[in-house]
Formats: sequence, structure tokens, C-alpha cells
Amino acid sequence: MRSSVITSAVVAALVGFGGTLALIVAASQAVGATPGQTASAVIGLCLSMALTSAFLGWRHKMPIITAWSTPGAALIAGSHGLSIETAVGAFLLAGALILVTAAVKPLGTLVQRLPVAIAAAMLAGVLFRFCTAVFTAGQADPMLVLPLVLIFLVARRINPFGAVLAILVIGIGLAFLLGRVGPLPEVALLPRVEFIWPSFDLEALIGIGVPLYVVTMASQNLPGLAVLQAAGYKPPTPSILAVTGLASVLTAPIGSLTSNLAAITASICTGPDAHPDPRQRWQTTRFYALAYLVLAAGGASVVALIAALPPSLVATFAGLALLGPLLNALGTAMGDIPLRFPAVLTLAVTASGVSLLGIGSAFWGLVAGLIALGIDRVGRR
Repeated sequence: MRSSVITSAVVAALVGFGGTLALIVAASQAVGATPGQTASAVIGLCLSMALTSAFLGWRHKMPIITAWSTPGAALIAGSHGLSIETAVGAFLLAGALILVTAAVKPLGTLVQRLPVAIAAAMLAGVLFRFCTAVFTAGQADPMLVLPLVLIFLVARRINPFGAVLAILVIGIGLAFLLGRVGPLPEVALLPRVEFIWPSFDLEALIGIGVPLYVVTMASQNLPGLAVLQAAGYKPPTPSILAVTGLASVLTAPIGSLTSNLAAITASICTGPDAHPDPRQRWQTTRFYALAYLVLAAGGASVVALIAALPPSLVATFAGLALLGPLLNALGTAMGDIPLRFPAVLTLAVTASGVSLLGIGSAFWGLVAGLIALGIDRVGRR
């Protein structure tokens, strides 16, 4: 046992939790969740990260790190007209589709055949609005937002993993200094989960559930598998999908969105900095799980703090945290020259926020891109 095993695991947990927690809160608020339901969702996600990582790491002796779907949270936060009950129905569908993918090999093959450029362009369209919201917030509240943007630009040159965490801590301190924080609970809130009865609305299932499944698979699970492969491991894909899919289904009724493989933060635990012996790096999963159990215990209090912050500050946290994923998505979408036009069309439709037949823009962006791609391929024959 090396101290680097513990520090790598704790840093990965803190970066994953603190870097996108504001986005989870924004997603819950977008679907009308109460503060108690939002806290329940965060606690469910923390427990899912702890249990799935600990089990998969122990079972396969690999540093298999799980996370929540950051692109999925952005998709939910940018949605309109959803209730918490219909959102839970969409979460259940996405989790069930991940389980089916683990069990039915042809479905997994079909997902892998989905043009990566089109899926990445859909993701970029979802993330684009959040990233531009930072500068809208900066115009409305320059004293609070613009210093954080500058700090972020400097911090990411020093430590890309810690930049978002740095502005989270500094931003909260600045909000207190400026007297911009709302009322806070007088005592620490005890962790408590709330059951939410799902509502299966067809429009929400098609417009949110299916895109949530697609972005989770294309932008989280597939890159997560690539991270493990790049570190020299042979990831047990069916087992990983089955465990995370089951966790997604079990935690959806308490408001939690999908669980999946970590991609960016996983690299903290899969490299030689965690342990020089690749056979010993799986031990990071135990301490990663322990860190998330601690975070679950304080989840309700942290959610109350985030909810008390100014909306412009929460928008800044979320937008800056998503700049990296947006950069990666745009690079992937534009990397294949023959697919650039369908990818740009997908991005434009998704970013427009258009809603047809009650179905959101992410679905229509995917449809538009695939139709354009099909026409292009027919024209080349």
C-alpha cells in the first residue's frame, strides 16, 4: 500500500464531486425538484459511485472508477417542461437501456456503430448553452463572475484537474465576502433519501431518456473503456455496463440520473502516479468508494449551500466545468472531415433548443444529423 493510492483516489472523488455538483443541482431545479429531492439525488449518486466502484474494482482487480453522467446532467438542466416524476421515468429508461446493452451484444454493436462525430456534435450542442451562460452571467454580475473566469484561466494552466475545484472554493468564499449568500440551515442536515414515483411520459422518454442513454454511452462509457485500455487493461465491458445500469435503475426512484464509467477523472487512478504496479492500482477503488461515502453523509448540507448561492455563480461553476468536455466534443465532431456537415447540423439543431411534438432538441439534433449523413452517403453512390 502506497500513500499515492489514497491521494489519487481522494483527489479523483473530490474533482468528480466538486467539479460538477452545481450542474446536478441545476438539473434537479430544472425539473422542479424540492431541496429534499435534490439532496436525495446527490446522496443516491454518491452511494452509487461508492458501491459500483468498490465492487467492480474488487471483482476484476482493475481501477474501474465510476461517475455520474455529466453530459446527462447538462441535458436535464437544459430541458423544458419536465417534472421530477417524468425525469425519473427517463432515468429509468436510460438505465434499462444500459442493462439491455450489457445483455444483448447486437445492441452494443449498434451503439458502437453510431457515428462518433454525430454523437459528439449532439453533446456539444447540449453543452454549448451552458458554456455561453457564463458570459451572460458575467455581464449581469461582473464583480462576482469575471474574477472567477480569470482565476480559472490561470489555474487550468497549473492543474487542469483542480481548476474547477479551485473556483468552486474561491467562488463560495467570494460570495460570502460580498454578502450574496442566501439563508443557510442552522444545523448540518442529516442524509435522507426520498422516493419519487416515476411517470412514463412518451415525449420525455423519447426526448430525454433516449438522448440520455446515447450521451452516457458515447461520451462516458466508451471513453471510460478507452482510458482503461490505454492504461493496459482489458475492461470487462458487459460486467461494467450491467453493474452501472443496475445501479442507475435502483437509484433513479430517489432522483438520481445515470451512473457510468468515469473518463477524465479515471485517468487519475489508472496511471503510474497512483501506483507503479498496474496490478495494485485497483486498490484506489476502495478509497474512492470511502471518499464518496463521506461525501454522501454531507451531501444534504452541500446541496443546501449550493442552493443558497447566487444563480450567476452556479451558472459560472457549471459553464466553466463544461468547457473541457465541450472542447473534446467539438474536436471529435469536427475531426472526421466527411462528417463535418452532418455534425454541424446536429450541433446547430441541438443548441437551438427547438422542441417539436413535445420532444427536446437533443433528439431532433441526432435525427437531423443522421438524415443528413444518410443523404450524403446515398449521393456518393
